[in-house]
Amino acid sequence: MRKFYTFFNESGTDEAGRGCLAGPVTAAAVVLPKHFQNTLLNDSKLLSVKNRERLKPIIEEQCITYGVAHIHPLKIDEINILNASILAMHKAIDKLIETPPYIIVDGNKFKPYKEIPYTCIVKGDSKYMSIAAASVLAKTHRDAYMEKIHEEFPMYNWKKNKGYPTKEHRDAIKKYGITKYHRKSFRLLPEQLTLEL
Repeated sequence: MRKFYTFFNESGTDEAGRGCLAGPVTAAAVVLPKHFQNTLLNDSKLLSVKNRERLKPIIEEQCITYGVAHIHPLKIDEINILNASILAMHKAIDKLIETPPYIIVDGNKFKPYKEIPYTCIVKGDSKYMSIAAASVLAKTHRDAYMEKIHEEFPMYNWKKNKGYPTKEHRDAIKKYGITKYHRKSFRLLPEQLTLEL
C-alpha cells in the first residue's frame, strides 16, 4: 500500500464490528515509527484472515504504542452505534503510553479527544499505514473475542460470522432468541421474521 502523507507520530485509529448484530464494537489506535514499512499492510477488509493474523504481532511488536478497546452491547444500545464507535476509539487512544500530537481517523465522524487536533479521512485505512495498522488490530482483537464467546453460544456460529447479519445468524436468532451479547437496539430480524412475543 502507499502512504500518501504523514503527520509526525500521529495516532491512526479505526474500528471493527459496527454493522454486527452481536458482540462489541472494537477500536484500535496505533502510533507507528516514522520509517515503518510493510508491503503486506492494507485495509483489514482487503486482507485474508491468514494475513491479518500474520500482521498482528508485527504491528504490536514494531509500533511505538497501541491500544485496543471494546464497547459492549449494553452501552451500544444506550448511546447508539456511532457514539459507541467514537467512544471505543477514545478508549483505545487512552491506552497509548504516549499522548499523540495528532490523530487521524478512518471515516468522516469523530469527536474531539482532549485538545489533540485530528483529521477524519474517508477510506483512510487504505491511504495511511497507521490507520491500516489500527484496522488490523481492531479486526483481529474483535474476531478473537467473538471466537471466545462462540464457545458459550455455539448455535449462532459467531466463530464463522463474527456477529454479522448472515442468514445463518438471523435464522439462529429466530430459533433460539437473543443473548446478552446481542444489540437490542438493532433490527435483529427482518419485519417478516419478527419474533412472536
